[in-house]
Amino acid sequence: MYLDHVAFATRDAGHPLRTLVGELGGTVLSGGDAIGFRSMQVFLGSDAGGMKVELLEPWAVEQSDFLERFLSRHGNGAHHLTFKVDDLEAFLPRIADHGLTPVSVDLRDPQWREAFLLPRDAHGTVVQLADSNLGTDKPIDEYRVAVEHGVFSAPQWWPDPPEPTADERATLRRVVVRTVDLAGARDLFAGLLEGRPVGEPGDDAVELEWESGARVLLEATPDGTTGIHRLELAGTRPRTDLEIYGTPLVVS
Repeated sequence: MYLDHVAFATRDAGHPLRTLVGELGGTVLSGGDAIGFRSMQVFLGSDAGGMKVELLEPWAVEQSDFLERFLSRHGNGAHHLTFKVDDLEAFLPRIADHGLTPVSVDLRDPQWREAFLLPRDAHGTVVQLADSNLGTDKPIDEYRVAVEHGVFSAPQWWPDPPEPTADERATLRRVVVRTVDLAGARDLFAGLLEGRPVGEPGDDAVELEWESGARVLLEATPDGTTGIHRLELAGTRPRTDLEIYGTPLVVS
């Protein structure tokens, strides 16, 4: 299992693209249309490592309106974390053993099978669990393919991103998730979701890493807010006010 990406819902992917590619030097990997949404992904990093950000816009909402409903209720913003597993069907009993009930379980298409944990079970954010028979390329492998062969799109629905203006490419080093129950969050993310602790855990924070190189910092909330709180960057000095729809992008 590994953490594949962090996803944002938006009605205009061009806006966050200007930040991810123009300001931070991200690399567009792929994208296309699906039922209820269309997606595209950007890698923030280099050949030495990084993490992937996904942008989702509503599409074909008459067939599925889950993303449209999210945007109507919450507006543009962080939507979910996606974890890839080897065999989702075999993993489902482990979720049940953990005392959780996944929703929207769909095992019909071997090219992409998925299930979700709701924010009430995942400390304020949606967790998507998925597998695919199309291969298990990790984000760094997708980045290397995109650099060598270009963007894979079917079709390209997003606007052409701007040329990067930063002198140095940014690397997304971790996603910070805030929780009112740090022990419970560690049980989920380090237990069920198999994150490996990085360093010594503190009283108010635990950092975890997956084999993809992606990291999550679980942080005890000081004010009761939960879910994806910020994205922490390394390797660049962007403006201090950069954000994606209220989610700060900060150098740490």
